[in-house]
Amino acid sequence: MVTRSTIMDTNSFREEHAAALDADTRKLTDKRAQLLGESYRLFYRNPVHLVKGQGQYLWDAAGNKYLDVYNNVASIGHCHPAVIEAVNAQMQMLNTHTRYLHENILDYSEALLATAPAEIDRAMYMCTGSEANDLAIRIARSFSGGTGIIVSQEAYHGTSDLTSGCSPALGSGQALPATTRLVPAPDQYRVATDDLGEWFAKQIQQQIDDMNAKGIKFAGFLADSIFSSDGVMPNPVGYLQKAVDVVHANGGIFIADEVQPGFARTGDSFWGFGRHGVVPDIITTGKPMGNGIPVSGLLAKSHVLAAFSDHIPYFNTFGGNPVAMAAAQAVLKVIQEEQLQAHSKKVGAQLQAELSKLMDRHPRIGDVRGAGLFIGFELVTDRDTKQPDKALALNLIEELRNTHRVLTSVAGPYGNVLKLRPPLAFQASDIDWLVGALDQSLSKLGA
Repeated sequence: MVTRSTIMDTNSFREEHAAALDADTRKLTDKRAQLLGESYRLFYRNPVHLVKGQGQYLWDAAGNKYLDVYNNVASIGHCHPAVIEAVNAQMQMLNTHTRYLHENILDYSEALLATAPAEIDRAMYMCTGSEANDLAIRIARSFSGGTGIIVSQEAYHGTSDLTSGCSPALGSGQALPATTRLVPAPDQYRVATDDLGEWFAKQIQQQIDDMNAKGIKFAGFLADSIFSSDGVMPNPVGYLQKAVDVVHANGGIFIADEVQPGFARTGDSFWGFGRHGVVPDIITTGKPMGNGIPVSGLLAKSHVLAAFSDHIPYFNTFGGNPVAMAAAQAVLKVIQEEQLQAHSKKVGAQLQAELSKLMDRHPRIGDVRGAGLFIGFELVTDRDTKQPDKALALNLIEELRNTHRVLTSVAGPYGNVLKLRPPLAFQASDIDWLVGALDQSLSKLGA
């Protein structure tokens, strides 16, 4: 039996699509198949050969310009000059590891910790979000004395042994250990309840109770505060507080995975969890932190971190290196000086309003929801039944890519939610391109 992954395989090129490719694209896909491991995936039935990026735009090898509505790796925009300058300058001086003294890591840590709640007062650095979440799980287990980790049903938290074991989004081929427990996502669109926070807290308590019954001690709850892989679940504001209260009442810690909702993305707060008024015990981050330079971080309450760090040394050769820290500092400075959090809130609200207007013309748009420049665009076969329409979603992203040169992808357990998450360089002037492309594509697809 062939196993499928919701996060990797849903919007992907497969060999069955090869016959439709032009000769140059086919040559590249064939060469990849000969040289690279088979676990890799390409986006789109007709893969995009990108050669240049600037801000919110990308160009392919033929010179075609695309609007990037998916990429949070280049969070402040592709090839941002401030990051290029910072990295180039530091590379010409020194790049080494954290076992030597250097100002960059200290200056950046002061600046980054200043964005977090006061209780969060320690920083550590790695290269990827997977490494940050891996360390966070280890700390949670040291602090609690337990092993049980709770995540949402479609969560993605990384590719290491520990984090892939907490990433059901990787699909049926990835076995989850008995110490990983899943809770349904807090989906305001589909869950019938008057108090989503209370409902979600009960789901967590049920899993903790079941762990206890089976001799597994609870260690922590690991969550992306906008539940992006579950289909983008931003509202109602504040619903996470009751869940975090349950976690603490049971001796566990809350790890806020901010790889996707952090760094001004949601507009309401620098960190995604800030919208809910909660204070995590650990914050993890990755991709948007360096705008394309591999760097990630873990911020923690000192007494929580001490349970691990007082007993176990930690060293990551490239984590926190001067070049990575220079890139991260440049990103943070741009976010603050260009007021990108306020920009994300304003432009995101304008975009969401225009997307919602499409519902009047296209009955198969079931829901439009989001926070800042992070929007879920859900497609259904019928609004009354809310039956997910995965086929339409996949055809829509292909039409957007081929005809309108708009790049995005899908999320959620049914693969029917377009995840609209452009670089923060996205402007109000780009809204017409995106909304017009969606409008025309849905009309062409009869939706």
